[in-house]
Amino acid sequence: MSSQEKGRAKAEQAKGKLKETAGRAVGNERLTAEGRAEKVKGDARQAKEKMKDMFKR
Repeated sequence: MSSQEKGRAKAEQAKGKLKETAGRAVGNERLTAEGRAEKVKGDARQAKEKMKDMFKR
């Protein structure tokens, strides 16, 4: 996995988790849902990069 893409995936996951937690803390369903979506997007990006690395070998 390229270090830039790995960093982007981790940042997206962290940002999503933060939004989700903040949304739950204040009772904002929309913010919670946005956080979950960003977290899933980061997970998907990370999985894609892992697959690319697996086929390079």
